[in-house]
Amino acid sequence: MDYKAIAQQTVQELIGYNQDTSGWKLVKTAKKIHVFSKPSKKFLGNLYRVEGIIPESTSKLSDFLYKPENRVTWDKSLKLYNMVHKIDLDTFICHTITQSFAMGSISPRDFIDLVYIKHCEGNVDIISSRSVDFSAYPPSPNYIRGFNHACGYICSPLKENPAHSKLVMFVQTEMKGKLSPSIVEATMPSNLINFILSAKDGIKSHKTGGHGYHHN
Repeated sequence: MDYKAIAQQTVQELIGYNQDTSGWKLVKTAKKIHVFSKPSKKFLGNLYRVEGIIPESTSKLSDFLYKPENRVTWDKSLKLYNMVHKIDLDTFICHTITQSFAMGSISPRDFIDLVYIKHCEGNVDIISSRSVDFSAYPPSPNYIRGFNHACGYICSPLKENPAHSKLVMFVQTEMKGKLSPSIVEATMPSNLINFILSAKDGIKSHKTGGHGYHHN
């Protein structure tokens, strides 16, 4: 499998989603975080777009979002987040296990995702993610194997305050298993807002003498 080619294709899809202004419906707003959705072209579910402002520089924010040693300190939606195969400095495969959510009605899922970080002009970082097959980690009977179609983050400096970042997150997750799409649609917007709030709280804790950044 040509993981590098898949990574390049996924990041281009994210750029396309970011440039696409048509058809988005605002589905939830809380604490200055906005969640939009539109039907996904990949599966019978939604593509979500989440926008928020994070009080951190773009380079530190992108490290904070994707590096496993940082992510596990703040993302309470995960049971496990491990880098299991490094392809090069900016491309690797992660194994993720989620907690159950929606009052236990959605059981834990596991994912094998190809993650790629692209550094762009203007100090913009794009972190793309997409599920792939990886023979070292076949599906386990312990968890339903979910599938992430092109997902990720676009982190860019806030024009009026470059020490802060605009974060745009795209999510289109196929949960698999016997799930009513309405359960996912009812719970996903709140979960996405909680994700951004957890990231903001985590960054605040780091700044006030918490765990400290793992920044290369």
